[in-house]
Amino acid sequence: MGKKISFAQEILQEFLKPKFRYKGMPVNFLGLPAFYKDHSKTASSKTFHRLKQKGLIEKDGEFLRITQKGREYIKRRQESLNTFSSKFLKSSPKNLIVMFDIPEVKKAEREWFRWHLKKFNYIMIQKSVWVGPSPLPADFLSYLKEIKLKNCIKTFKLAKPYYQKDEL
Repeated sequence: MGKKISFAQEILQEFLKPKFRYKGMPVNFLGLPAFYKDHSKTASSKTFHRLKQKGLIEKDGEFLRITQKGREYIKRRQESLNTFSSKFLKSSPKNLIVMFDIPEVKKAEREWFRWHLKKFNYIMIQKSVWVGPSPLPADFLSYLKEIKLKNCIKTFKLAKPYYQKDEL
């Protein structure tokens, strides 16, 4: 199951979908804004303001449109939602330490990475230090290289498996 997208991502994705528009705003068949269904008008207004400040959308006359930077942001986010699986069971020996330092500008990728470590039955020792079964899946490691995270991550094979206090 994929990670839930943020309200800002939902708004940007609405700009990319072919829908009816009224004064630059995506609307449904009734003319109601498509993304107000779960959010207040205040939250929507603040989110639009932040999206403009970040350069992800811009005003074009009386219309709003997504910028190239906004398109690139959506593409990165969609790519970061790729999911991988692991053959290891929860009871598999935890013999690999994964340490990472993923920059703040790649916050979404960092959260995606942590989510996968949990999915691979890794245990968090500190926010950026995890231990779990080895090896990490080859397709996952290949994807880390593709999205330029490979150099942010270090792995260390343990001589003996790690056990949590409650497992002893």
